[in-house]
Amino acid sequence: MKIEDTNIKKFIAISDVISLLNMCCGFLSIICSINHDFRMAALLMIFAIMFDSVDGWVARKTNRQDSFGFGKNIDSLSDAVSFGVAPAIFVYSTINTTSAIIQSIGLLISLLIVICGILRLTRYNVIADKIETRDFIGFPIPGIAFIIATLYLSGIYNIYLAFLLSVAVSLIMISTIIYPKFDNVPILAISCILIVLLILPINLVLYGINIPALLLLVFCLYYLIINLIKNYL
Repeated sequence: MKIEDTNIKKFIAISDVISLLNMCCGFLSIICSINHDFRMAALLMIFAIMFDSVDGWVARKTNRQDSFGFGKNIDSLSDAVSFGVAPAIFVYSTINTTSAIIQSIGLLISLLIVICGILRLTRYNVIADKIETRDFIGFPIPGIAFIIATLYLSGIYNIYLAFLLSVAVSLIMISTIIYPKFDNVPILAISCILIVLLILPINLVLYGINIPALLLLVFCLYYLIINLIKNYL
């Protein structure tokens, strides 16, 4: 390969721009978490998931030719920011105690999220072309960002519950538990409607609980738990 062949224009495609939008949302979520704007940080993680869910579809529809694996790499690196670092910073930033022990535990759990996320993405890249399955091996990494975001937006966020879910989901991400690609059209349609209701300035709150966010959290936890149970039956 010649130097002139490394021009970025020869690698990047429309689907990669969408992956970068995913990463941008993740980065902005981190900034919002640092500034304690947790609602916006949570919404930005959900926006990142939305971009991540369509970049592969766009690549297929545009007949993306990617012999060098540029698209796969930019997708994974973007996911590392949005679904590894962003939820980790979010969890750590929501610690509202001066207890050194709790802060240290939170730091370790946040680090666990990032480590398991990187391991999950790296393993996927290594085995993607070497294993015959359309399913996910281990819980898909956007799931942890989705769980943390909807947990907060639902109004039932508790740092200890966030700790527990973060540890459990991080370890399941790097497990060999099979998670089928979710293609239940009615549930997907309902989830899209709930996300729209969550984003729009519509106050669907009952007893201090945001109903769309809670339903989205329940859907994701059901997907997490039911496949975990099936693996051991």
